[in-house]
Amino acid sequence: MENTEININIVNTIGDVYAVEAEDGQKVFDLIKKVFDEKRNVVLNFINVEIMTSAFLNTAIGQLYKDFSEDFIRDNLKVENISNSGKIILKRVVDTAKMFYNDPNTFERLQKSIDDILNE
Repeated sequence: MENTEININIVNTIGDVYAVEAEDGQKVFDLIKKVFDEKRNVVLNFINVEIMTSAFLNTAIGQLYKDFSEDFIRDNLKVENISNSGKIILKRVVDTAKMFYNDPNTFERLQKSIDDILNE
């Protein structure tokens, strides 16, 4: 049987050791989504990534929660060689994405809170 696990090296995919741009995150997301649509597993390898931002991770991983269930993502996505600070950012991104995509009114409530604060 064919190997169902696809390895995605972040540095090779985005061509940089700085994983900071949402556009680069979109490249990674597109690859993951294609593999997930084929019902295959993904290993994201962050080896040699020097700097990572939430903008990158939101686009690369966070938006997966729009198209796939939490269980599917947990069962089919592995992350390797991510720094401790990267783990913290990733956890925050995942928690926010789950909250956002599980409740379509989240954005409206957040916007209302921001508006209320700015109008005080």
